[in-house]
Amino acid sequence: MVKKRYLFLIACIVWLIAGLNVTKIGFICFQNNLTIINIILSCLIFILFDRFIFSKLVKKHHQRIKQLEGTHHYFYQFFDLKSFLIMAFMMSFGIIIRNKALLDEKTIAIFYSGLGLALTLAGIRFGLIYGKEG
Repeated sequence: MVKKRYLFLIACIVWLIAGLNVTKIGFICFQNNLTIINIILSCLIFILFDRFIFSKLVKKHHQRIKQLEGTHHYFYQFFDLKSFLIMAFMMSFGIIIRNKALLDEKTIAIFYSGLGLALTLAGIRFGLIYGKEG
């Protein structure tokens, strides 16, 4: 069991690892697909995922963790069950897309770069919350 505030640090680390790995895949695919249009599309993906999904998710989990009773909790309580299931689905779907070559390299470059950077920013936000909660 860990102190409640460490749930924010755990969330930070998990989101940063996921975000940086997805970003890395996207950037590798960008090597052969670097155009201004693709960069703009990737930025749009980033904005959409950040604004409409991940920033809301960070706020939701921030409130949920703050409202947990007691001072110590299991390390995996940085997420609720629904979020773990969504994360597992997204990871599985991403692996299937790449292994089965369901999307071309250009699409992966655009989508993964935007998505990965939005995930990374969510991790940074959890880290900032951890810093403030201390």
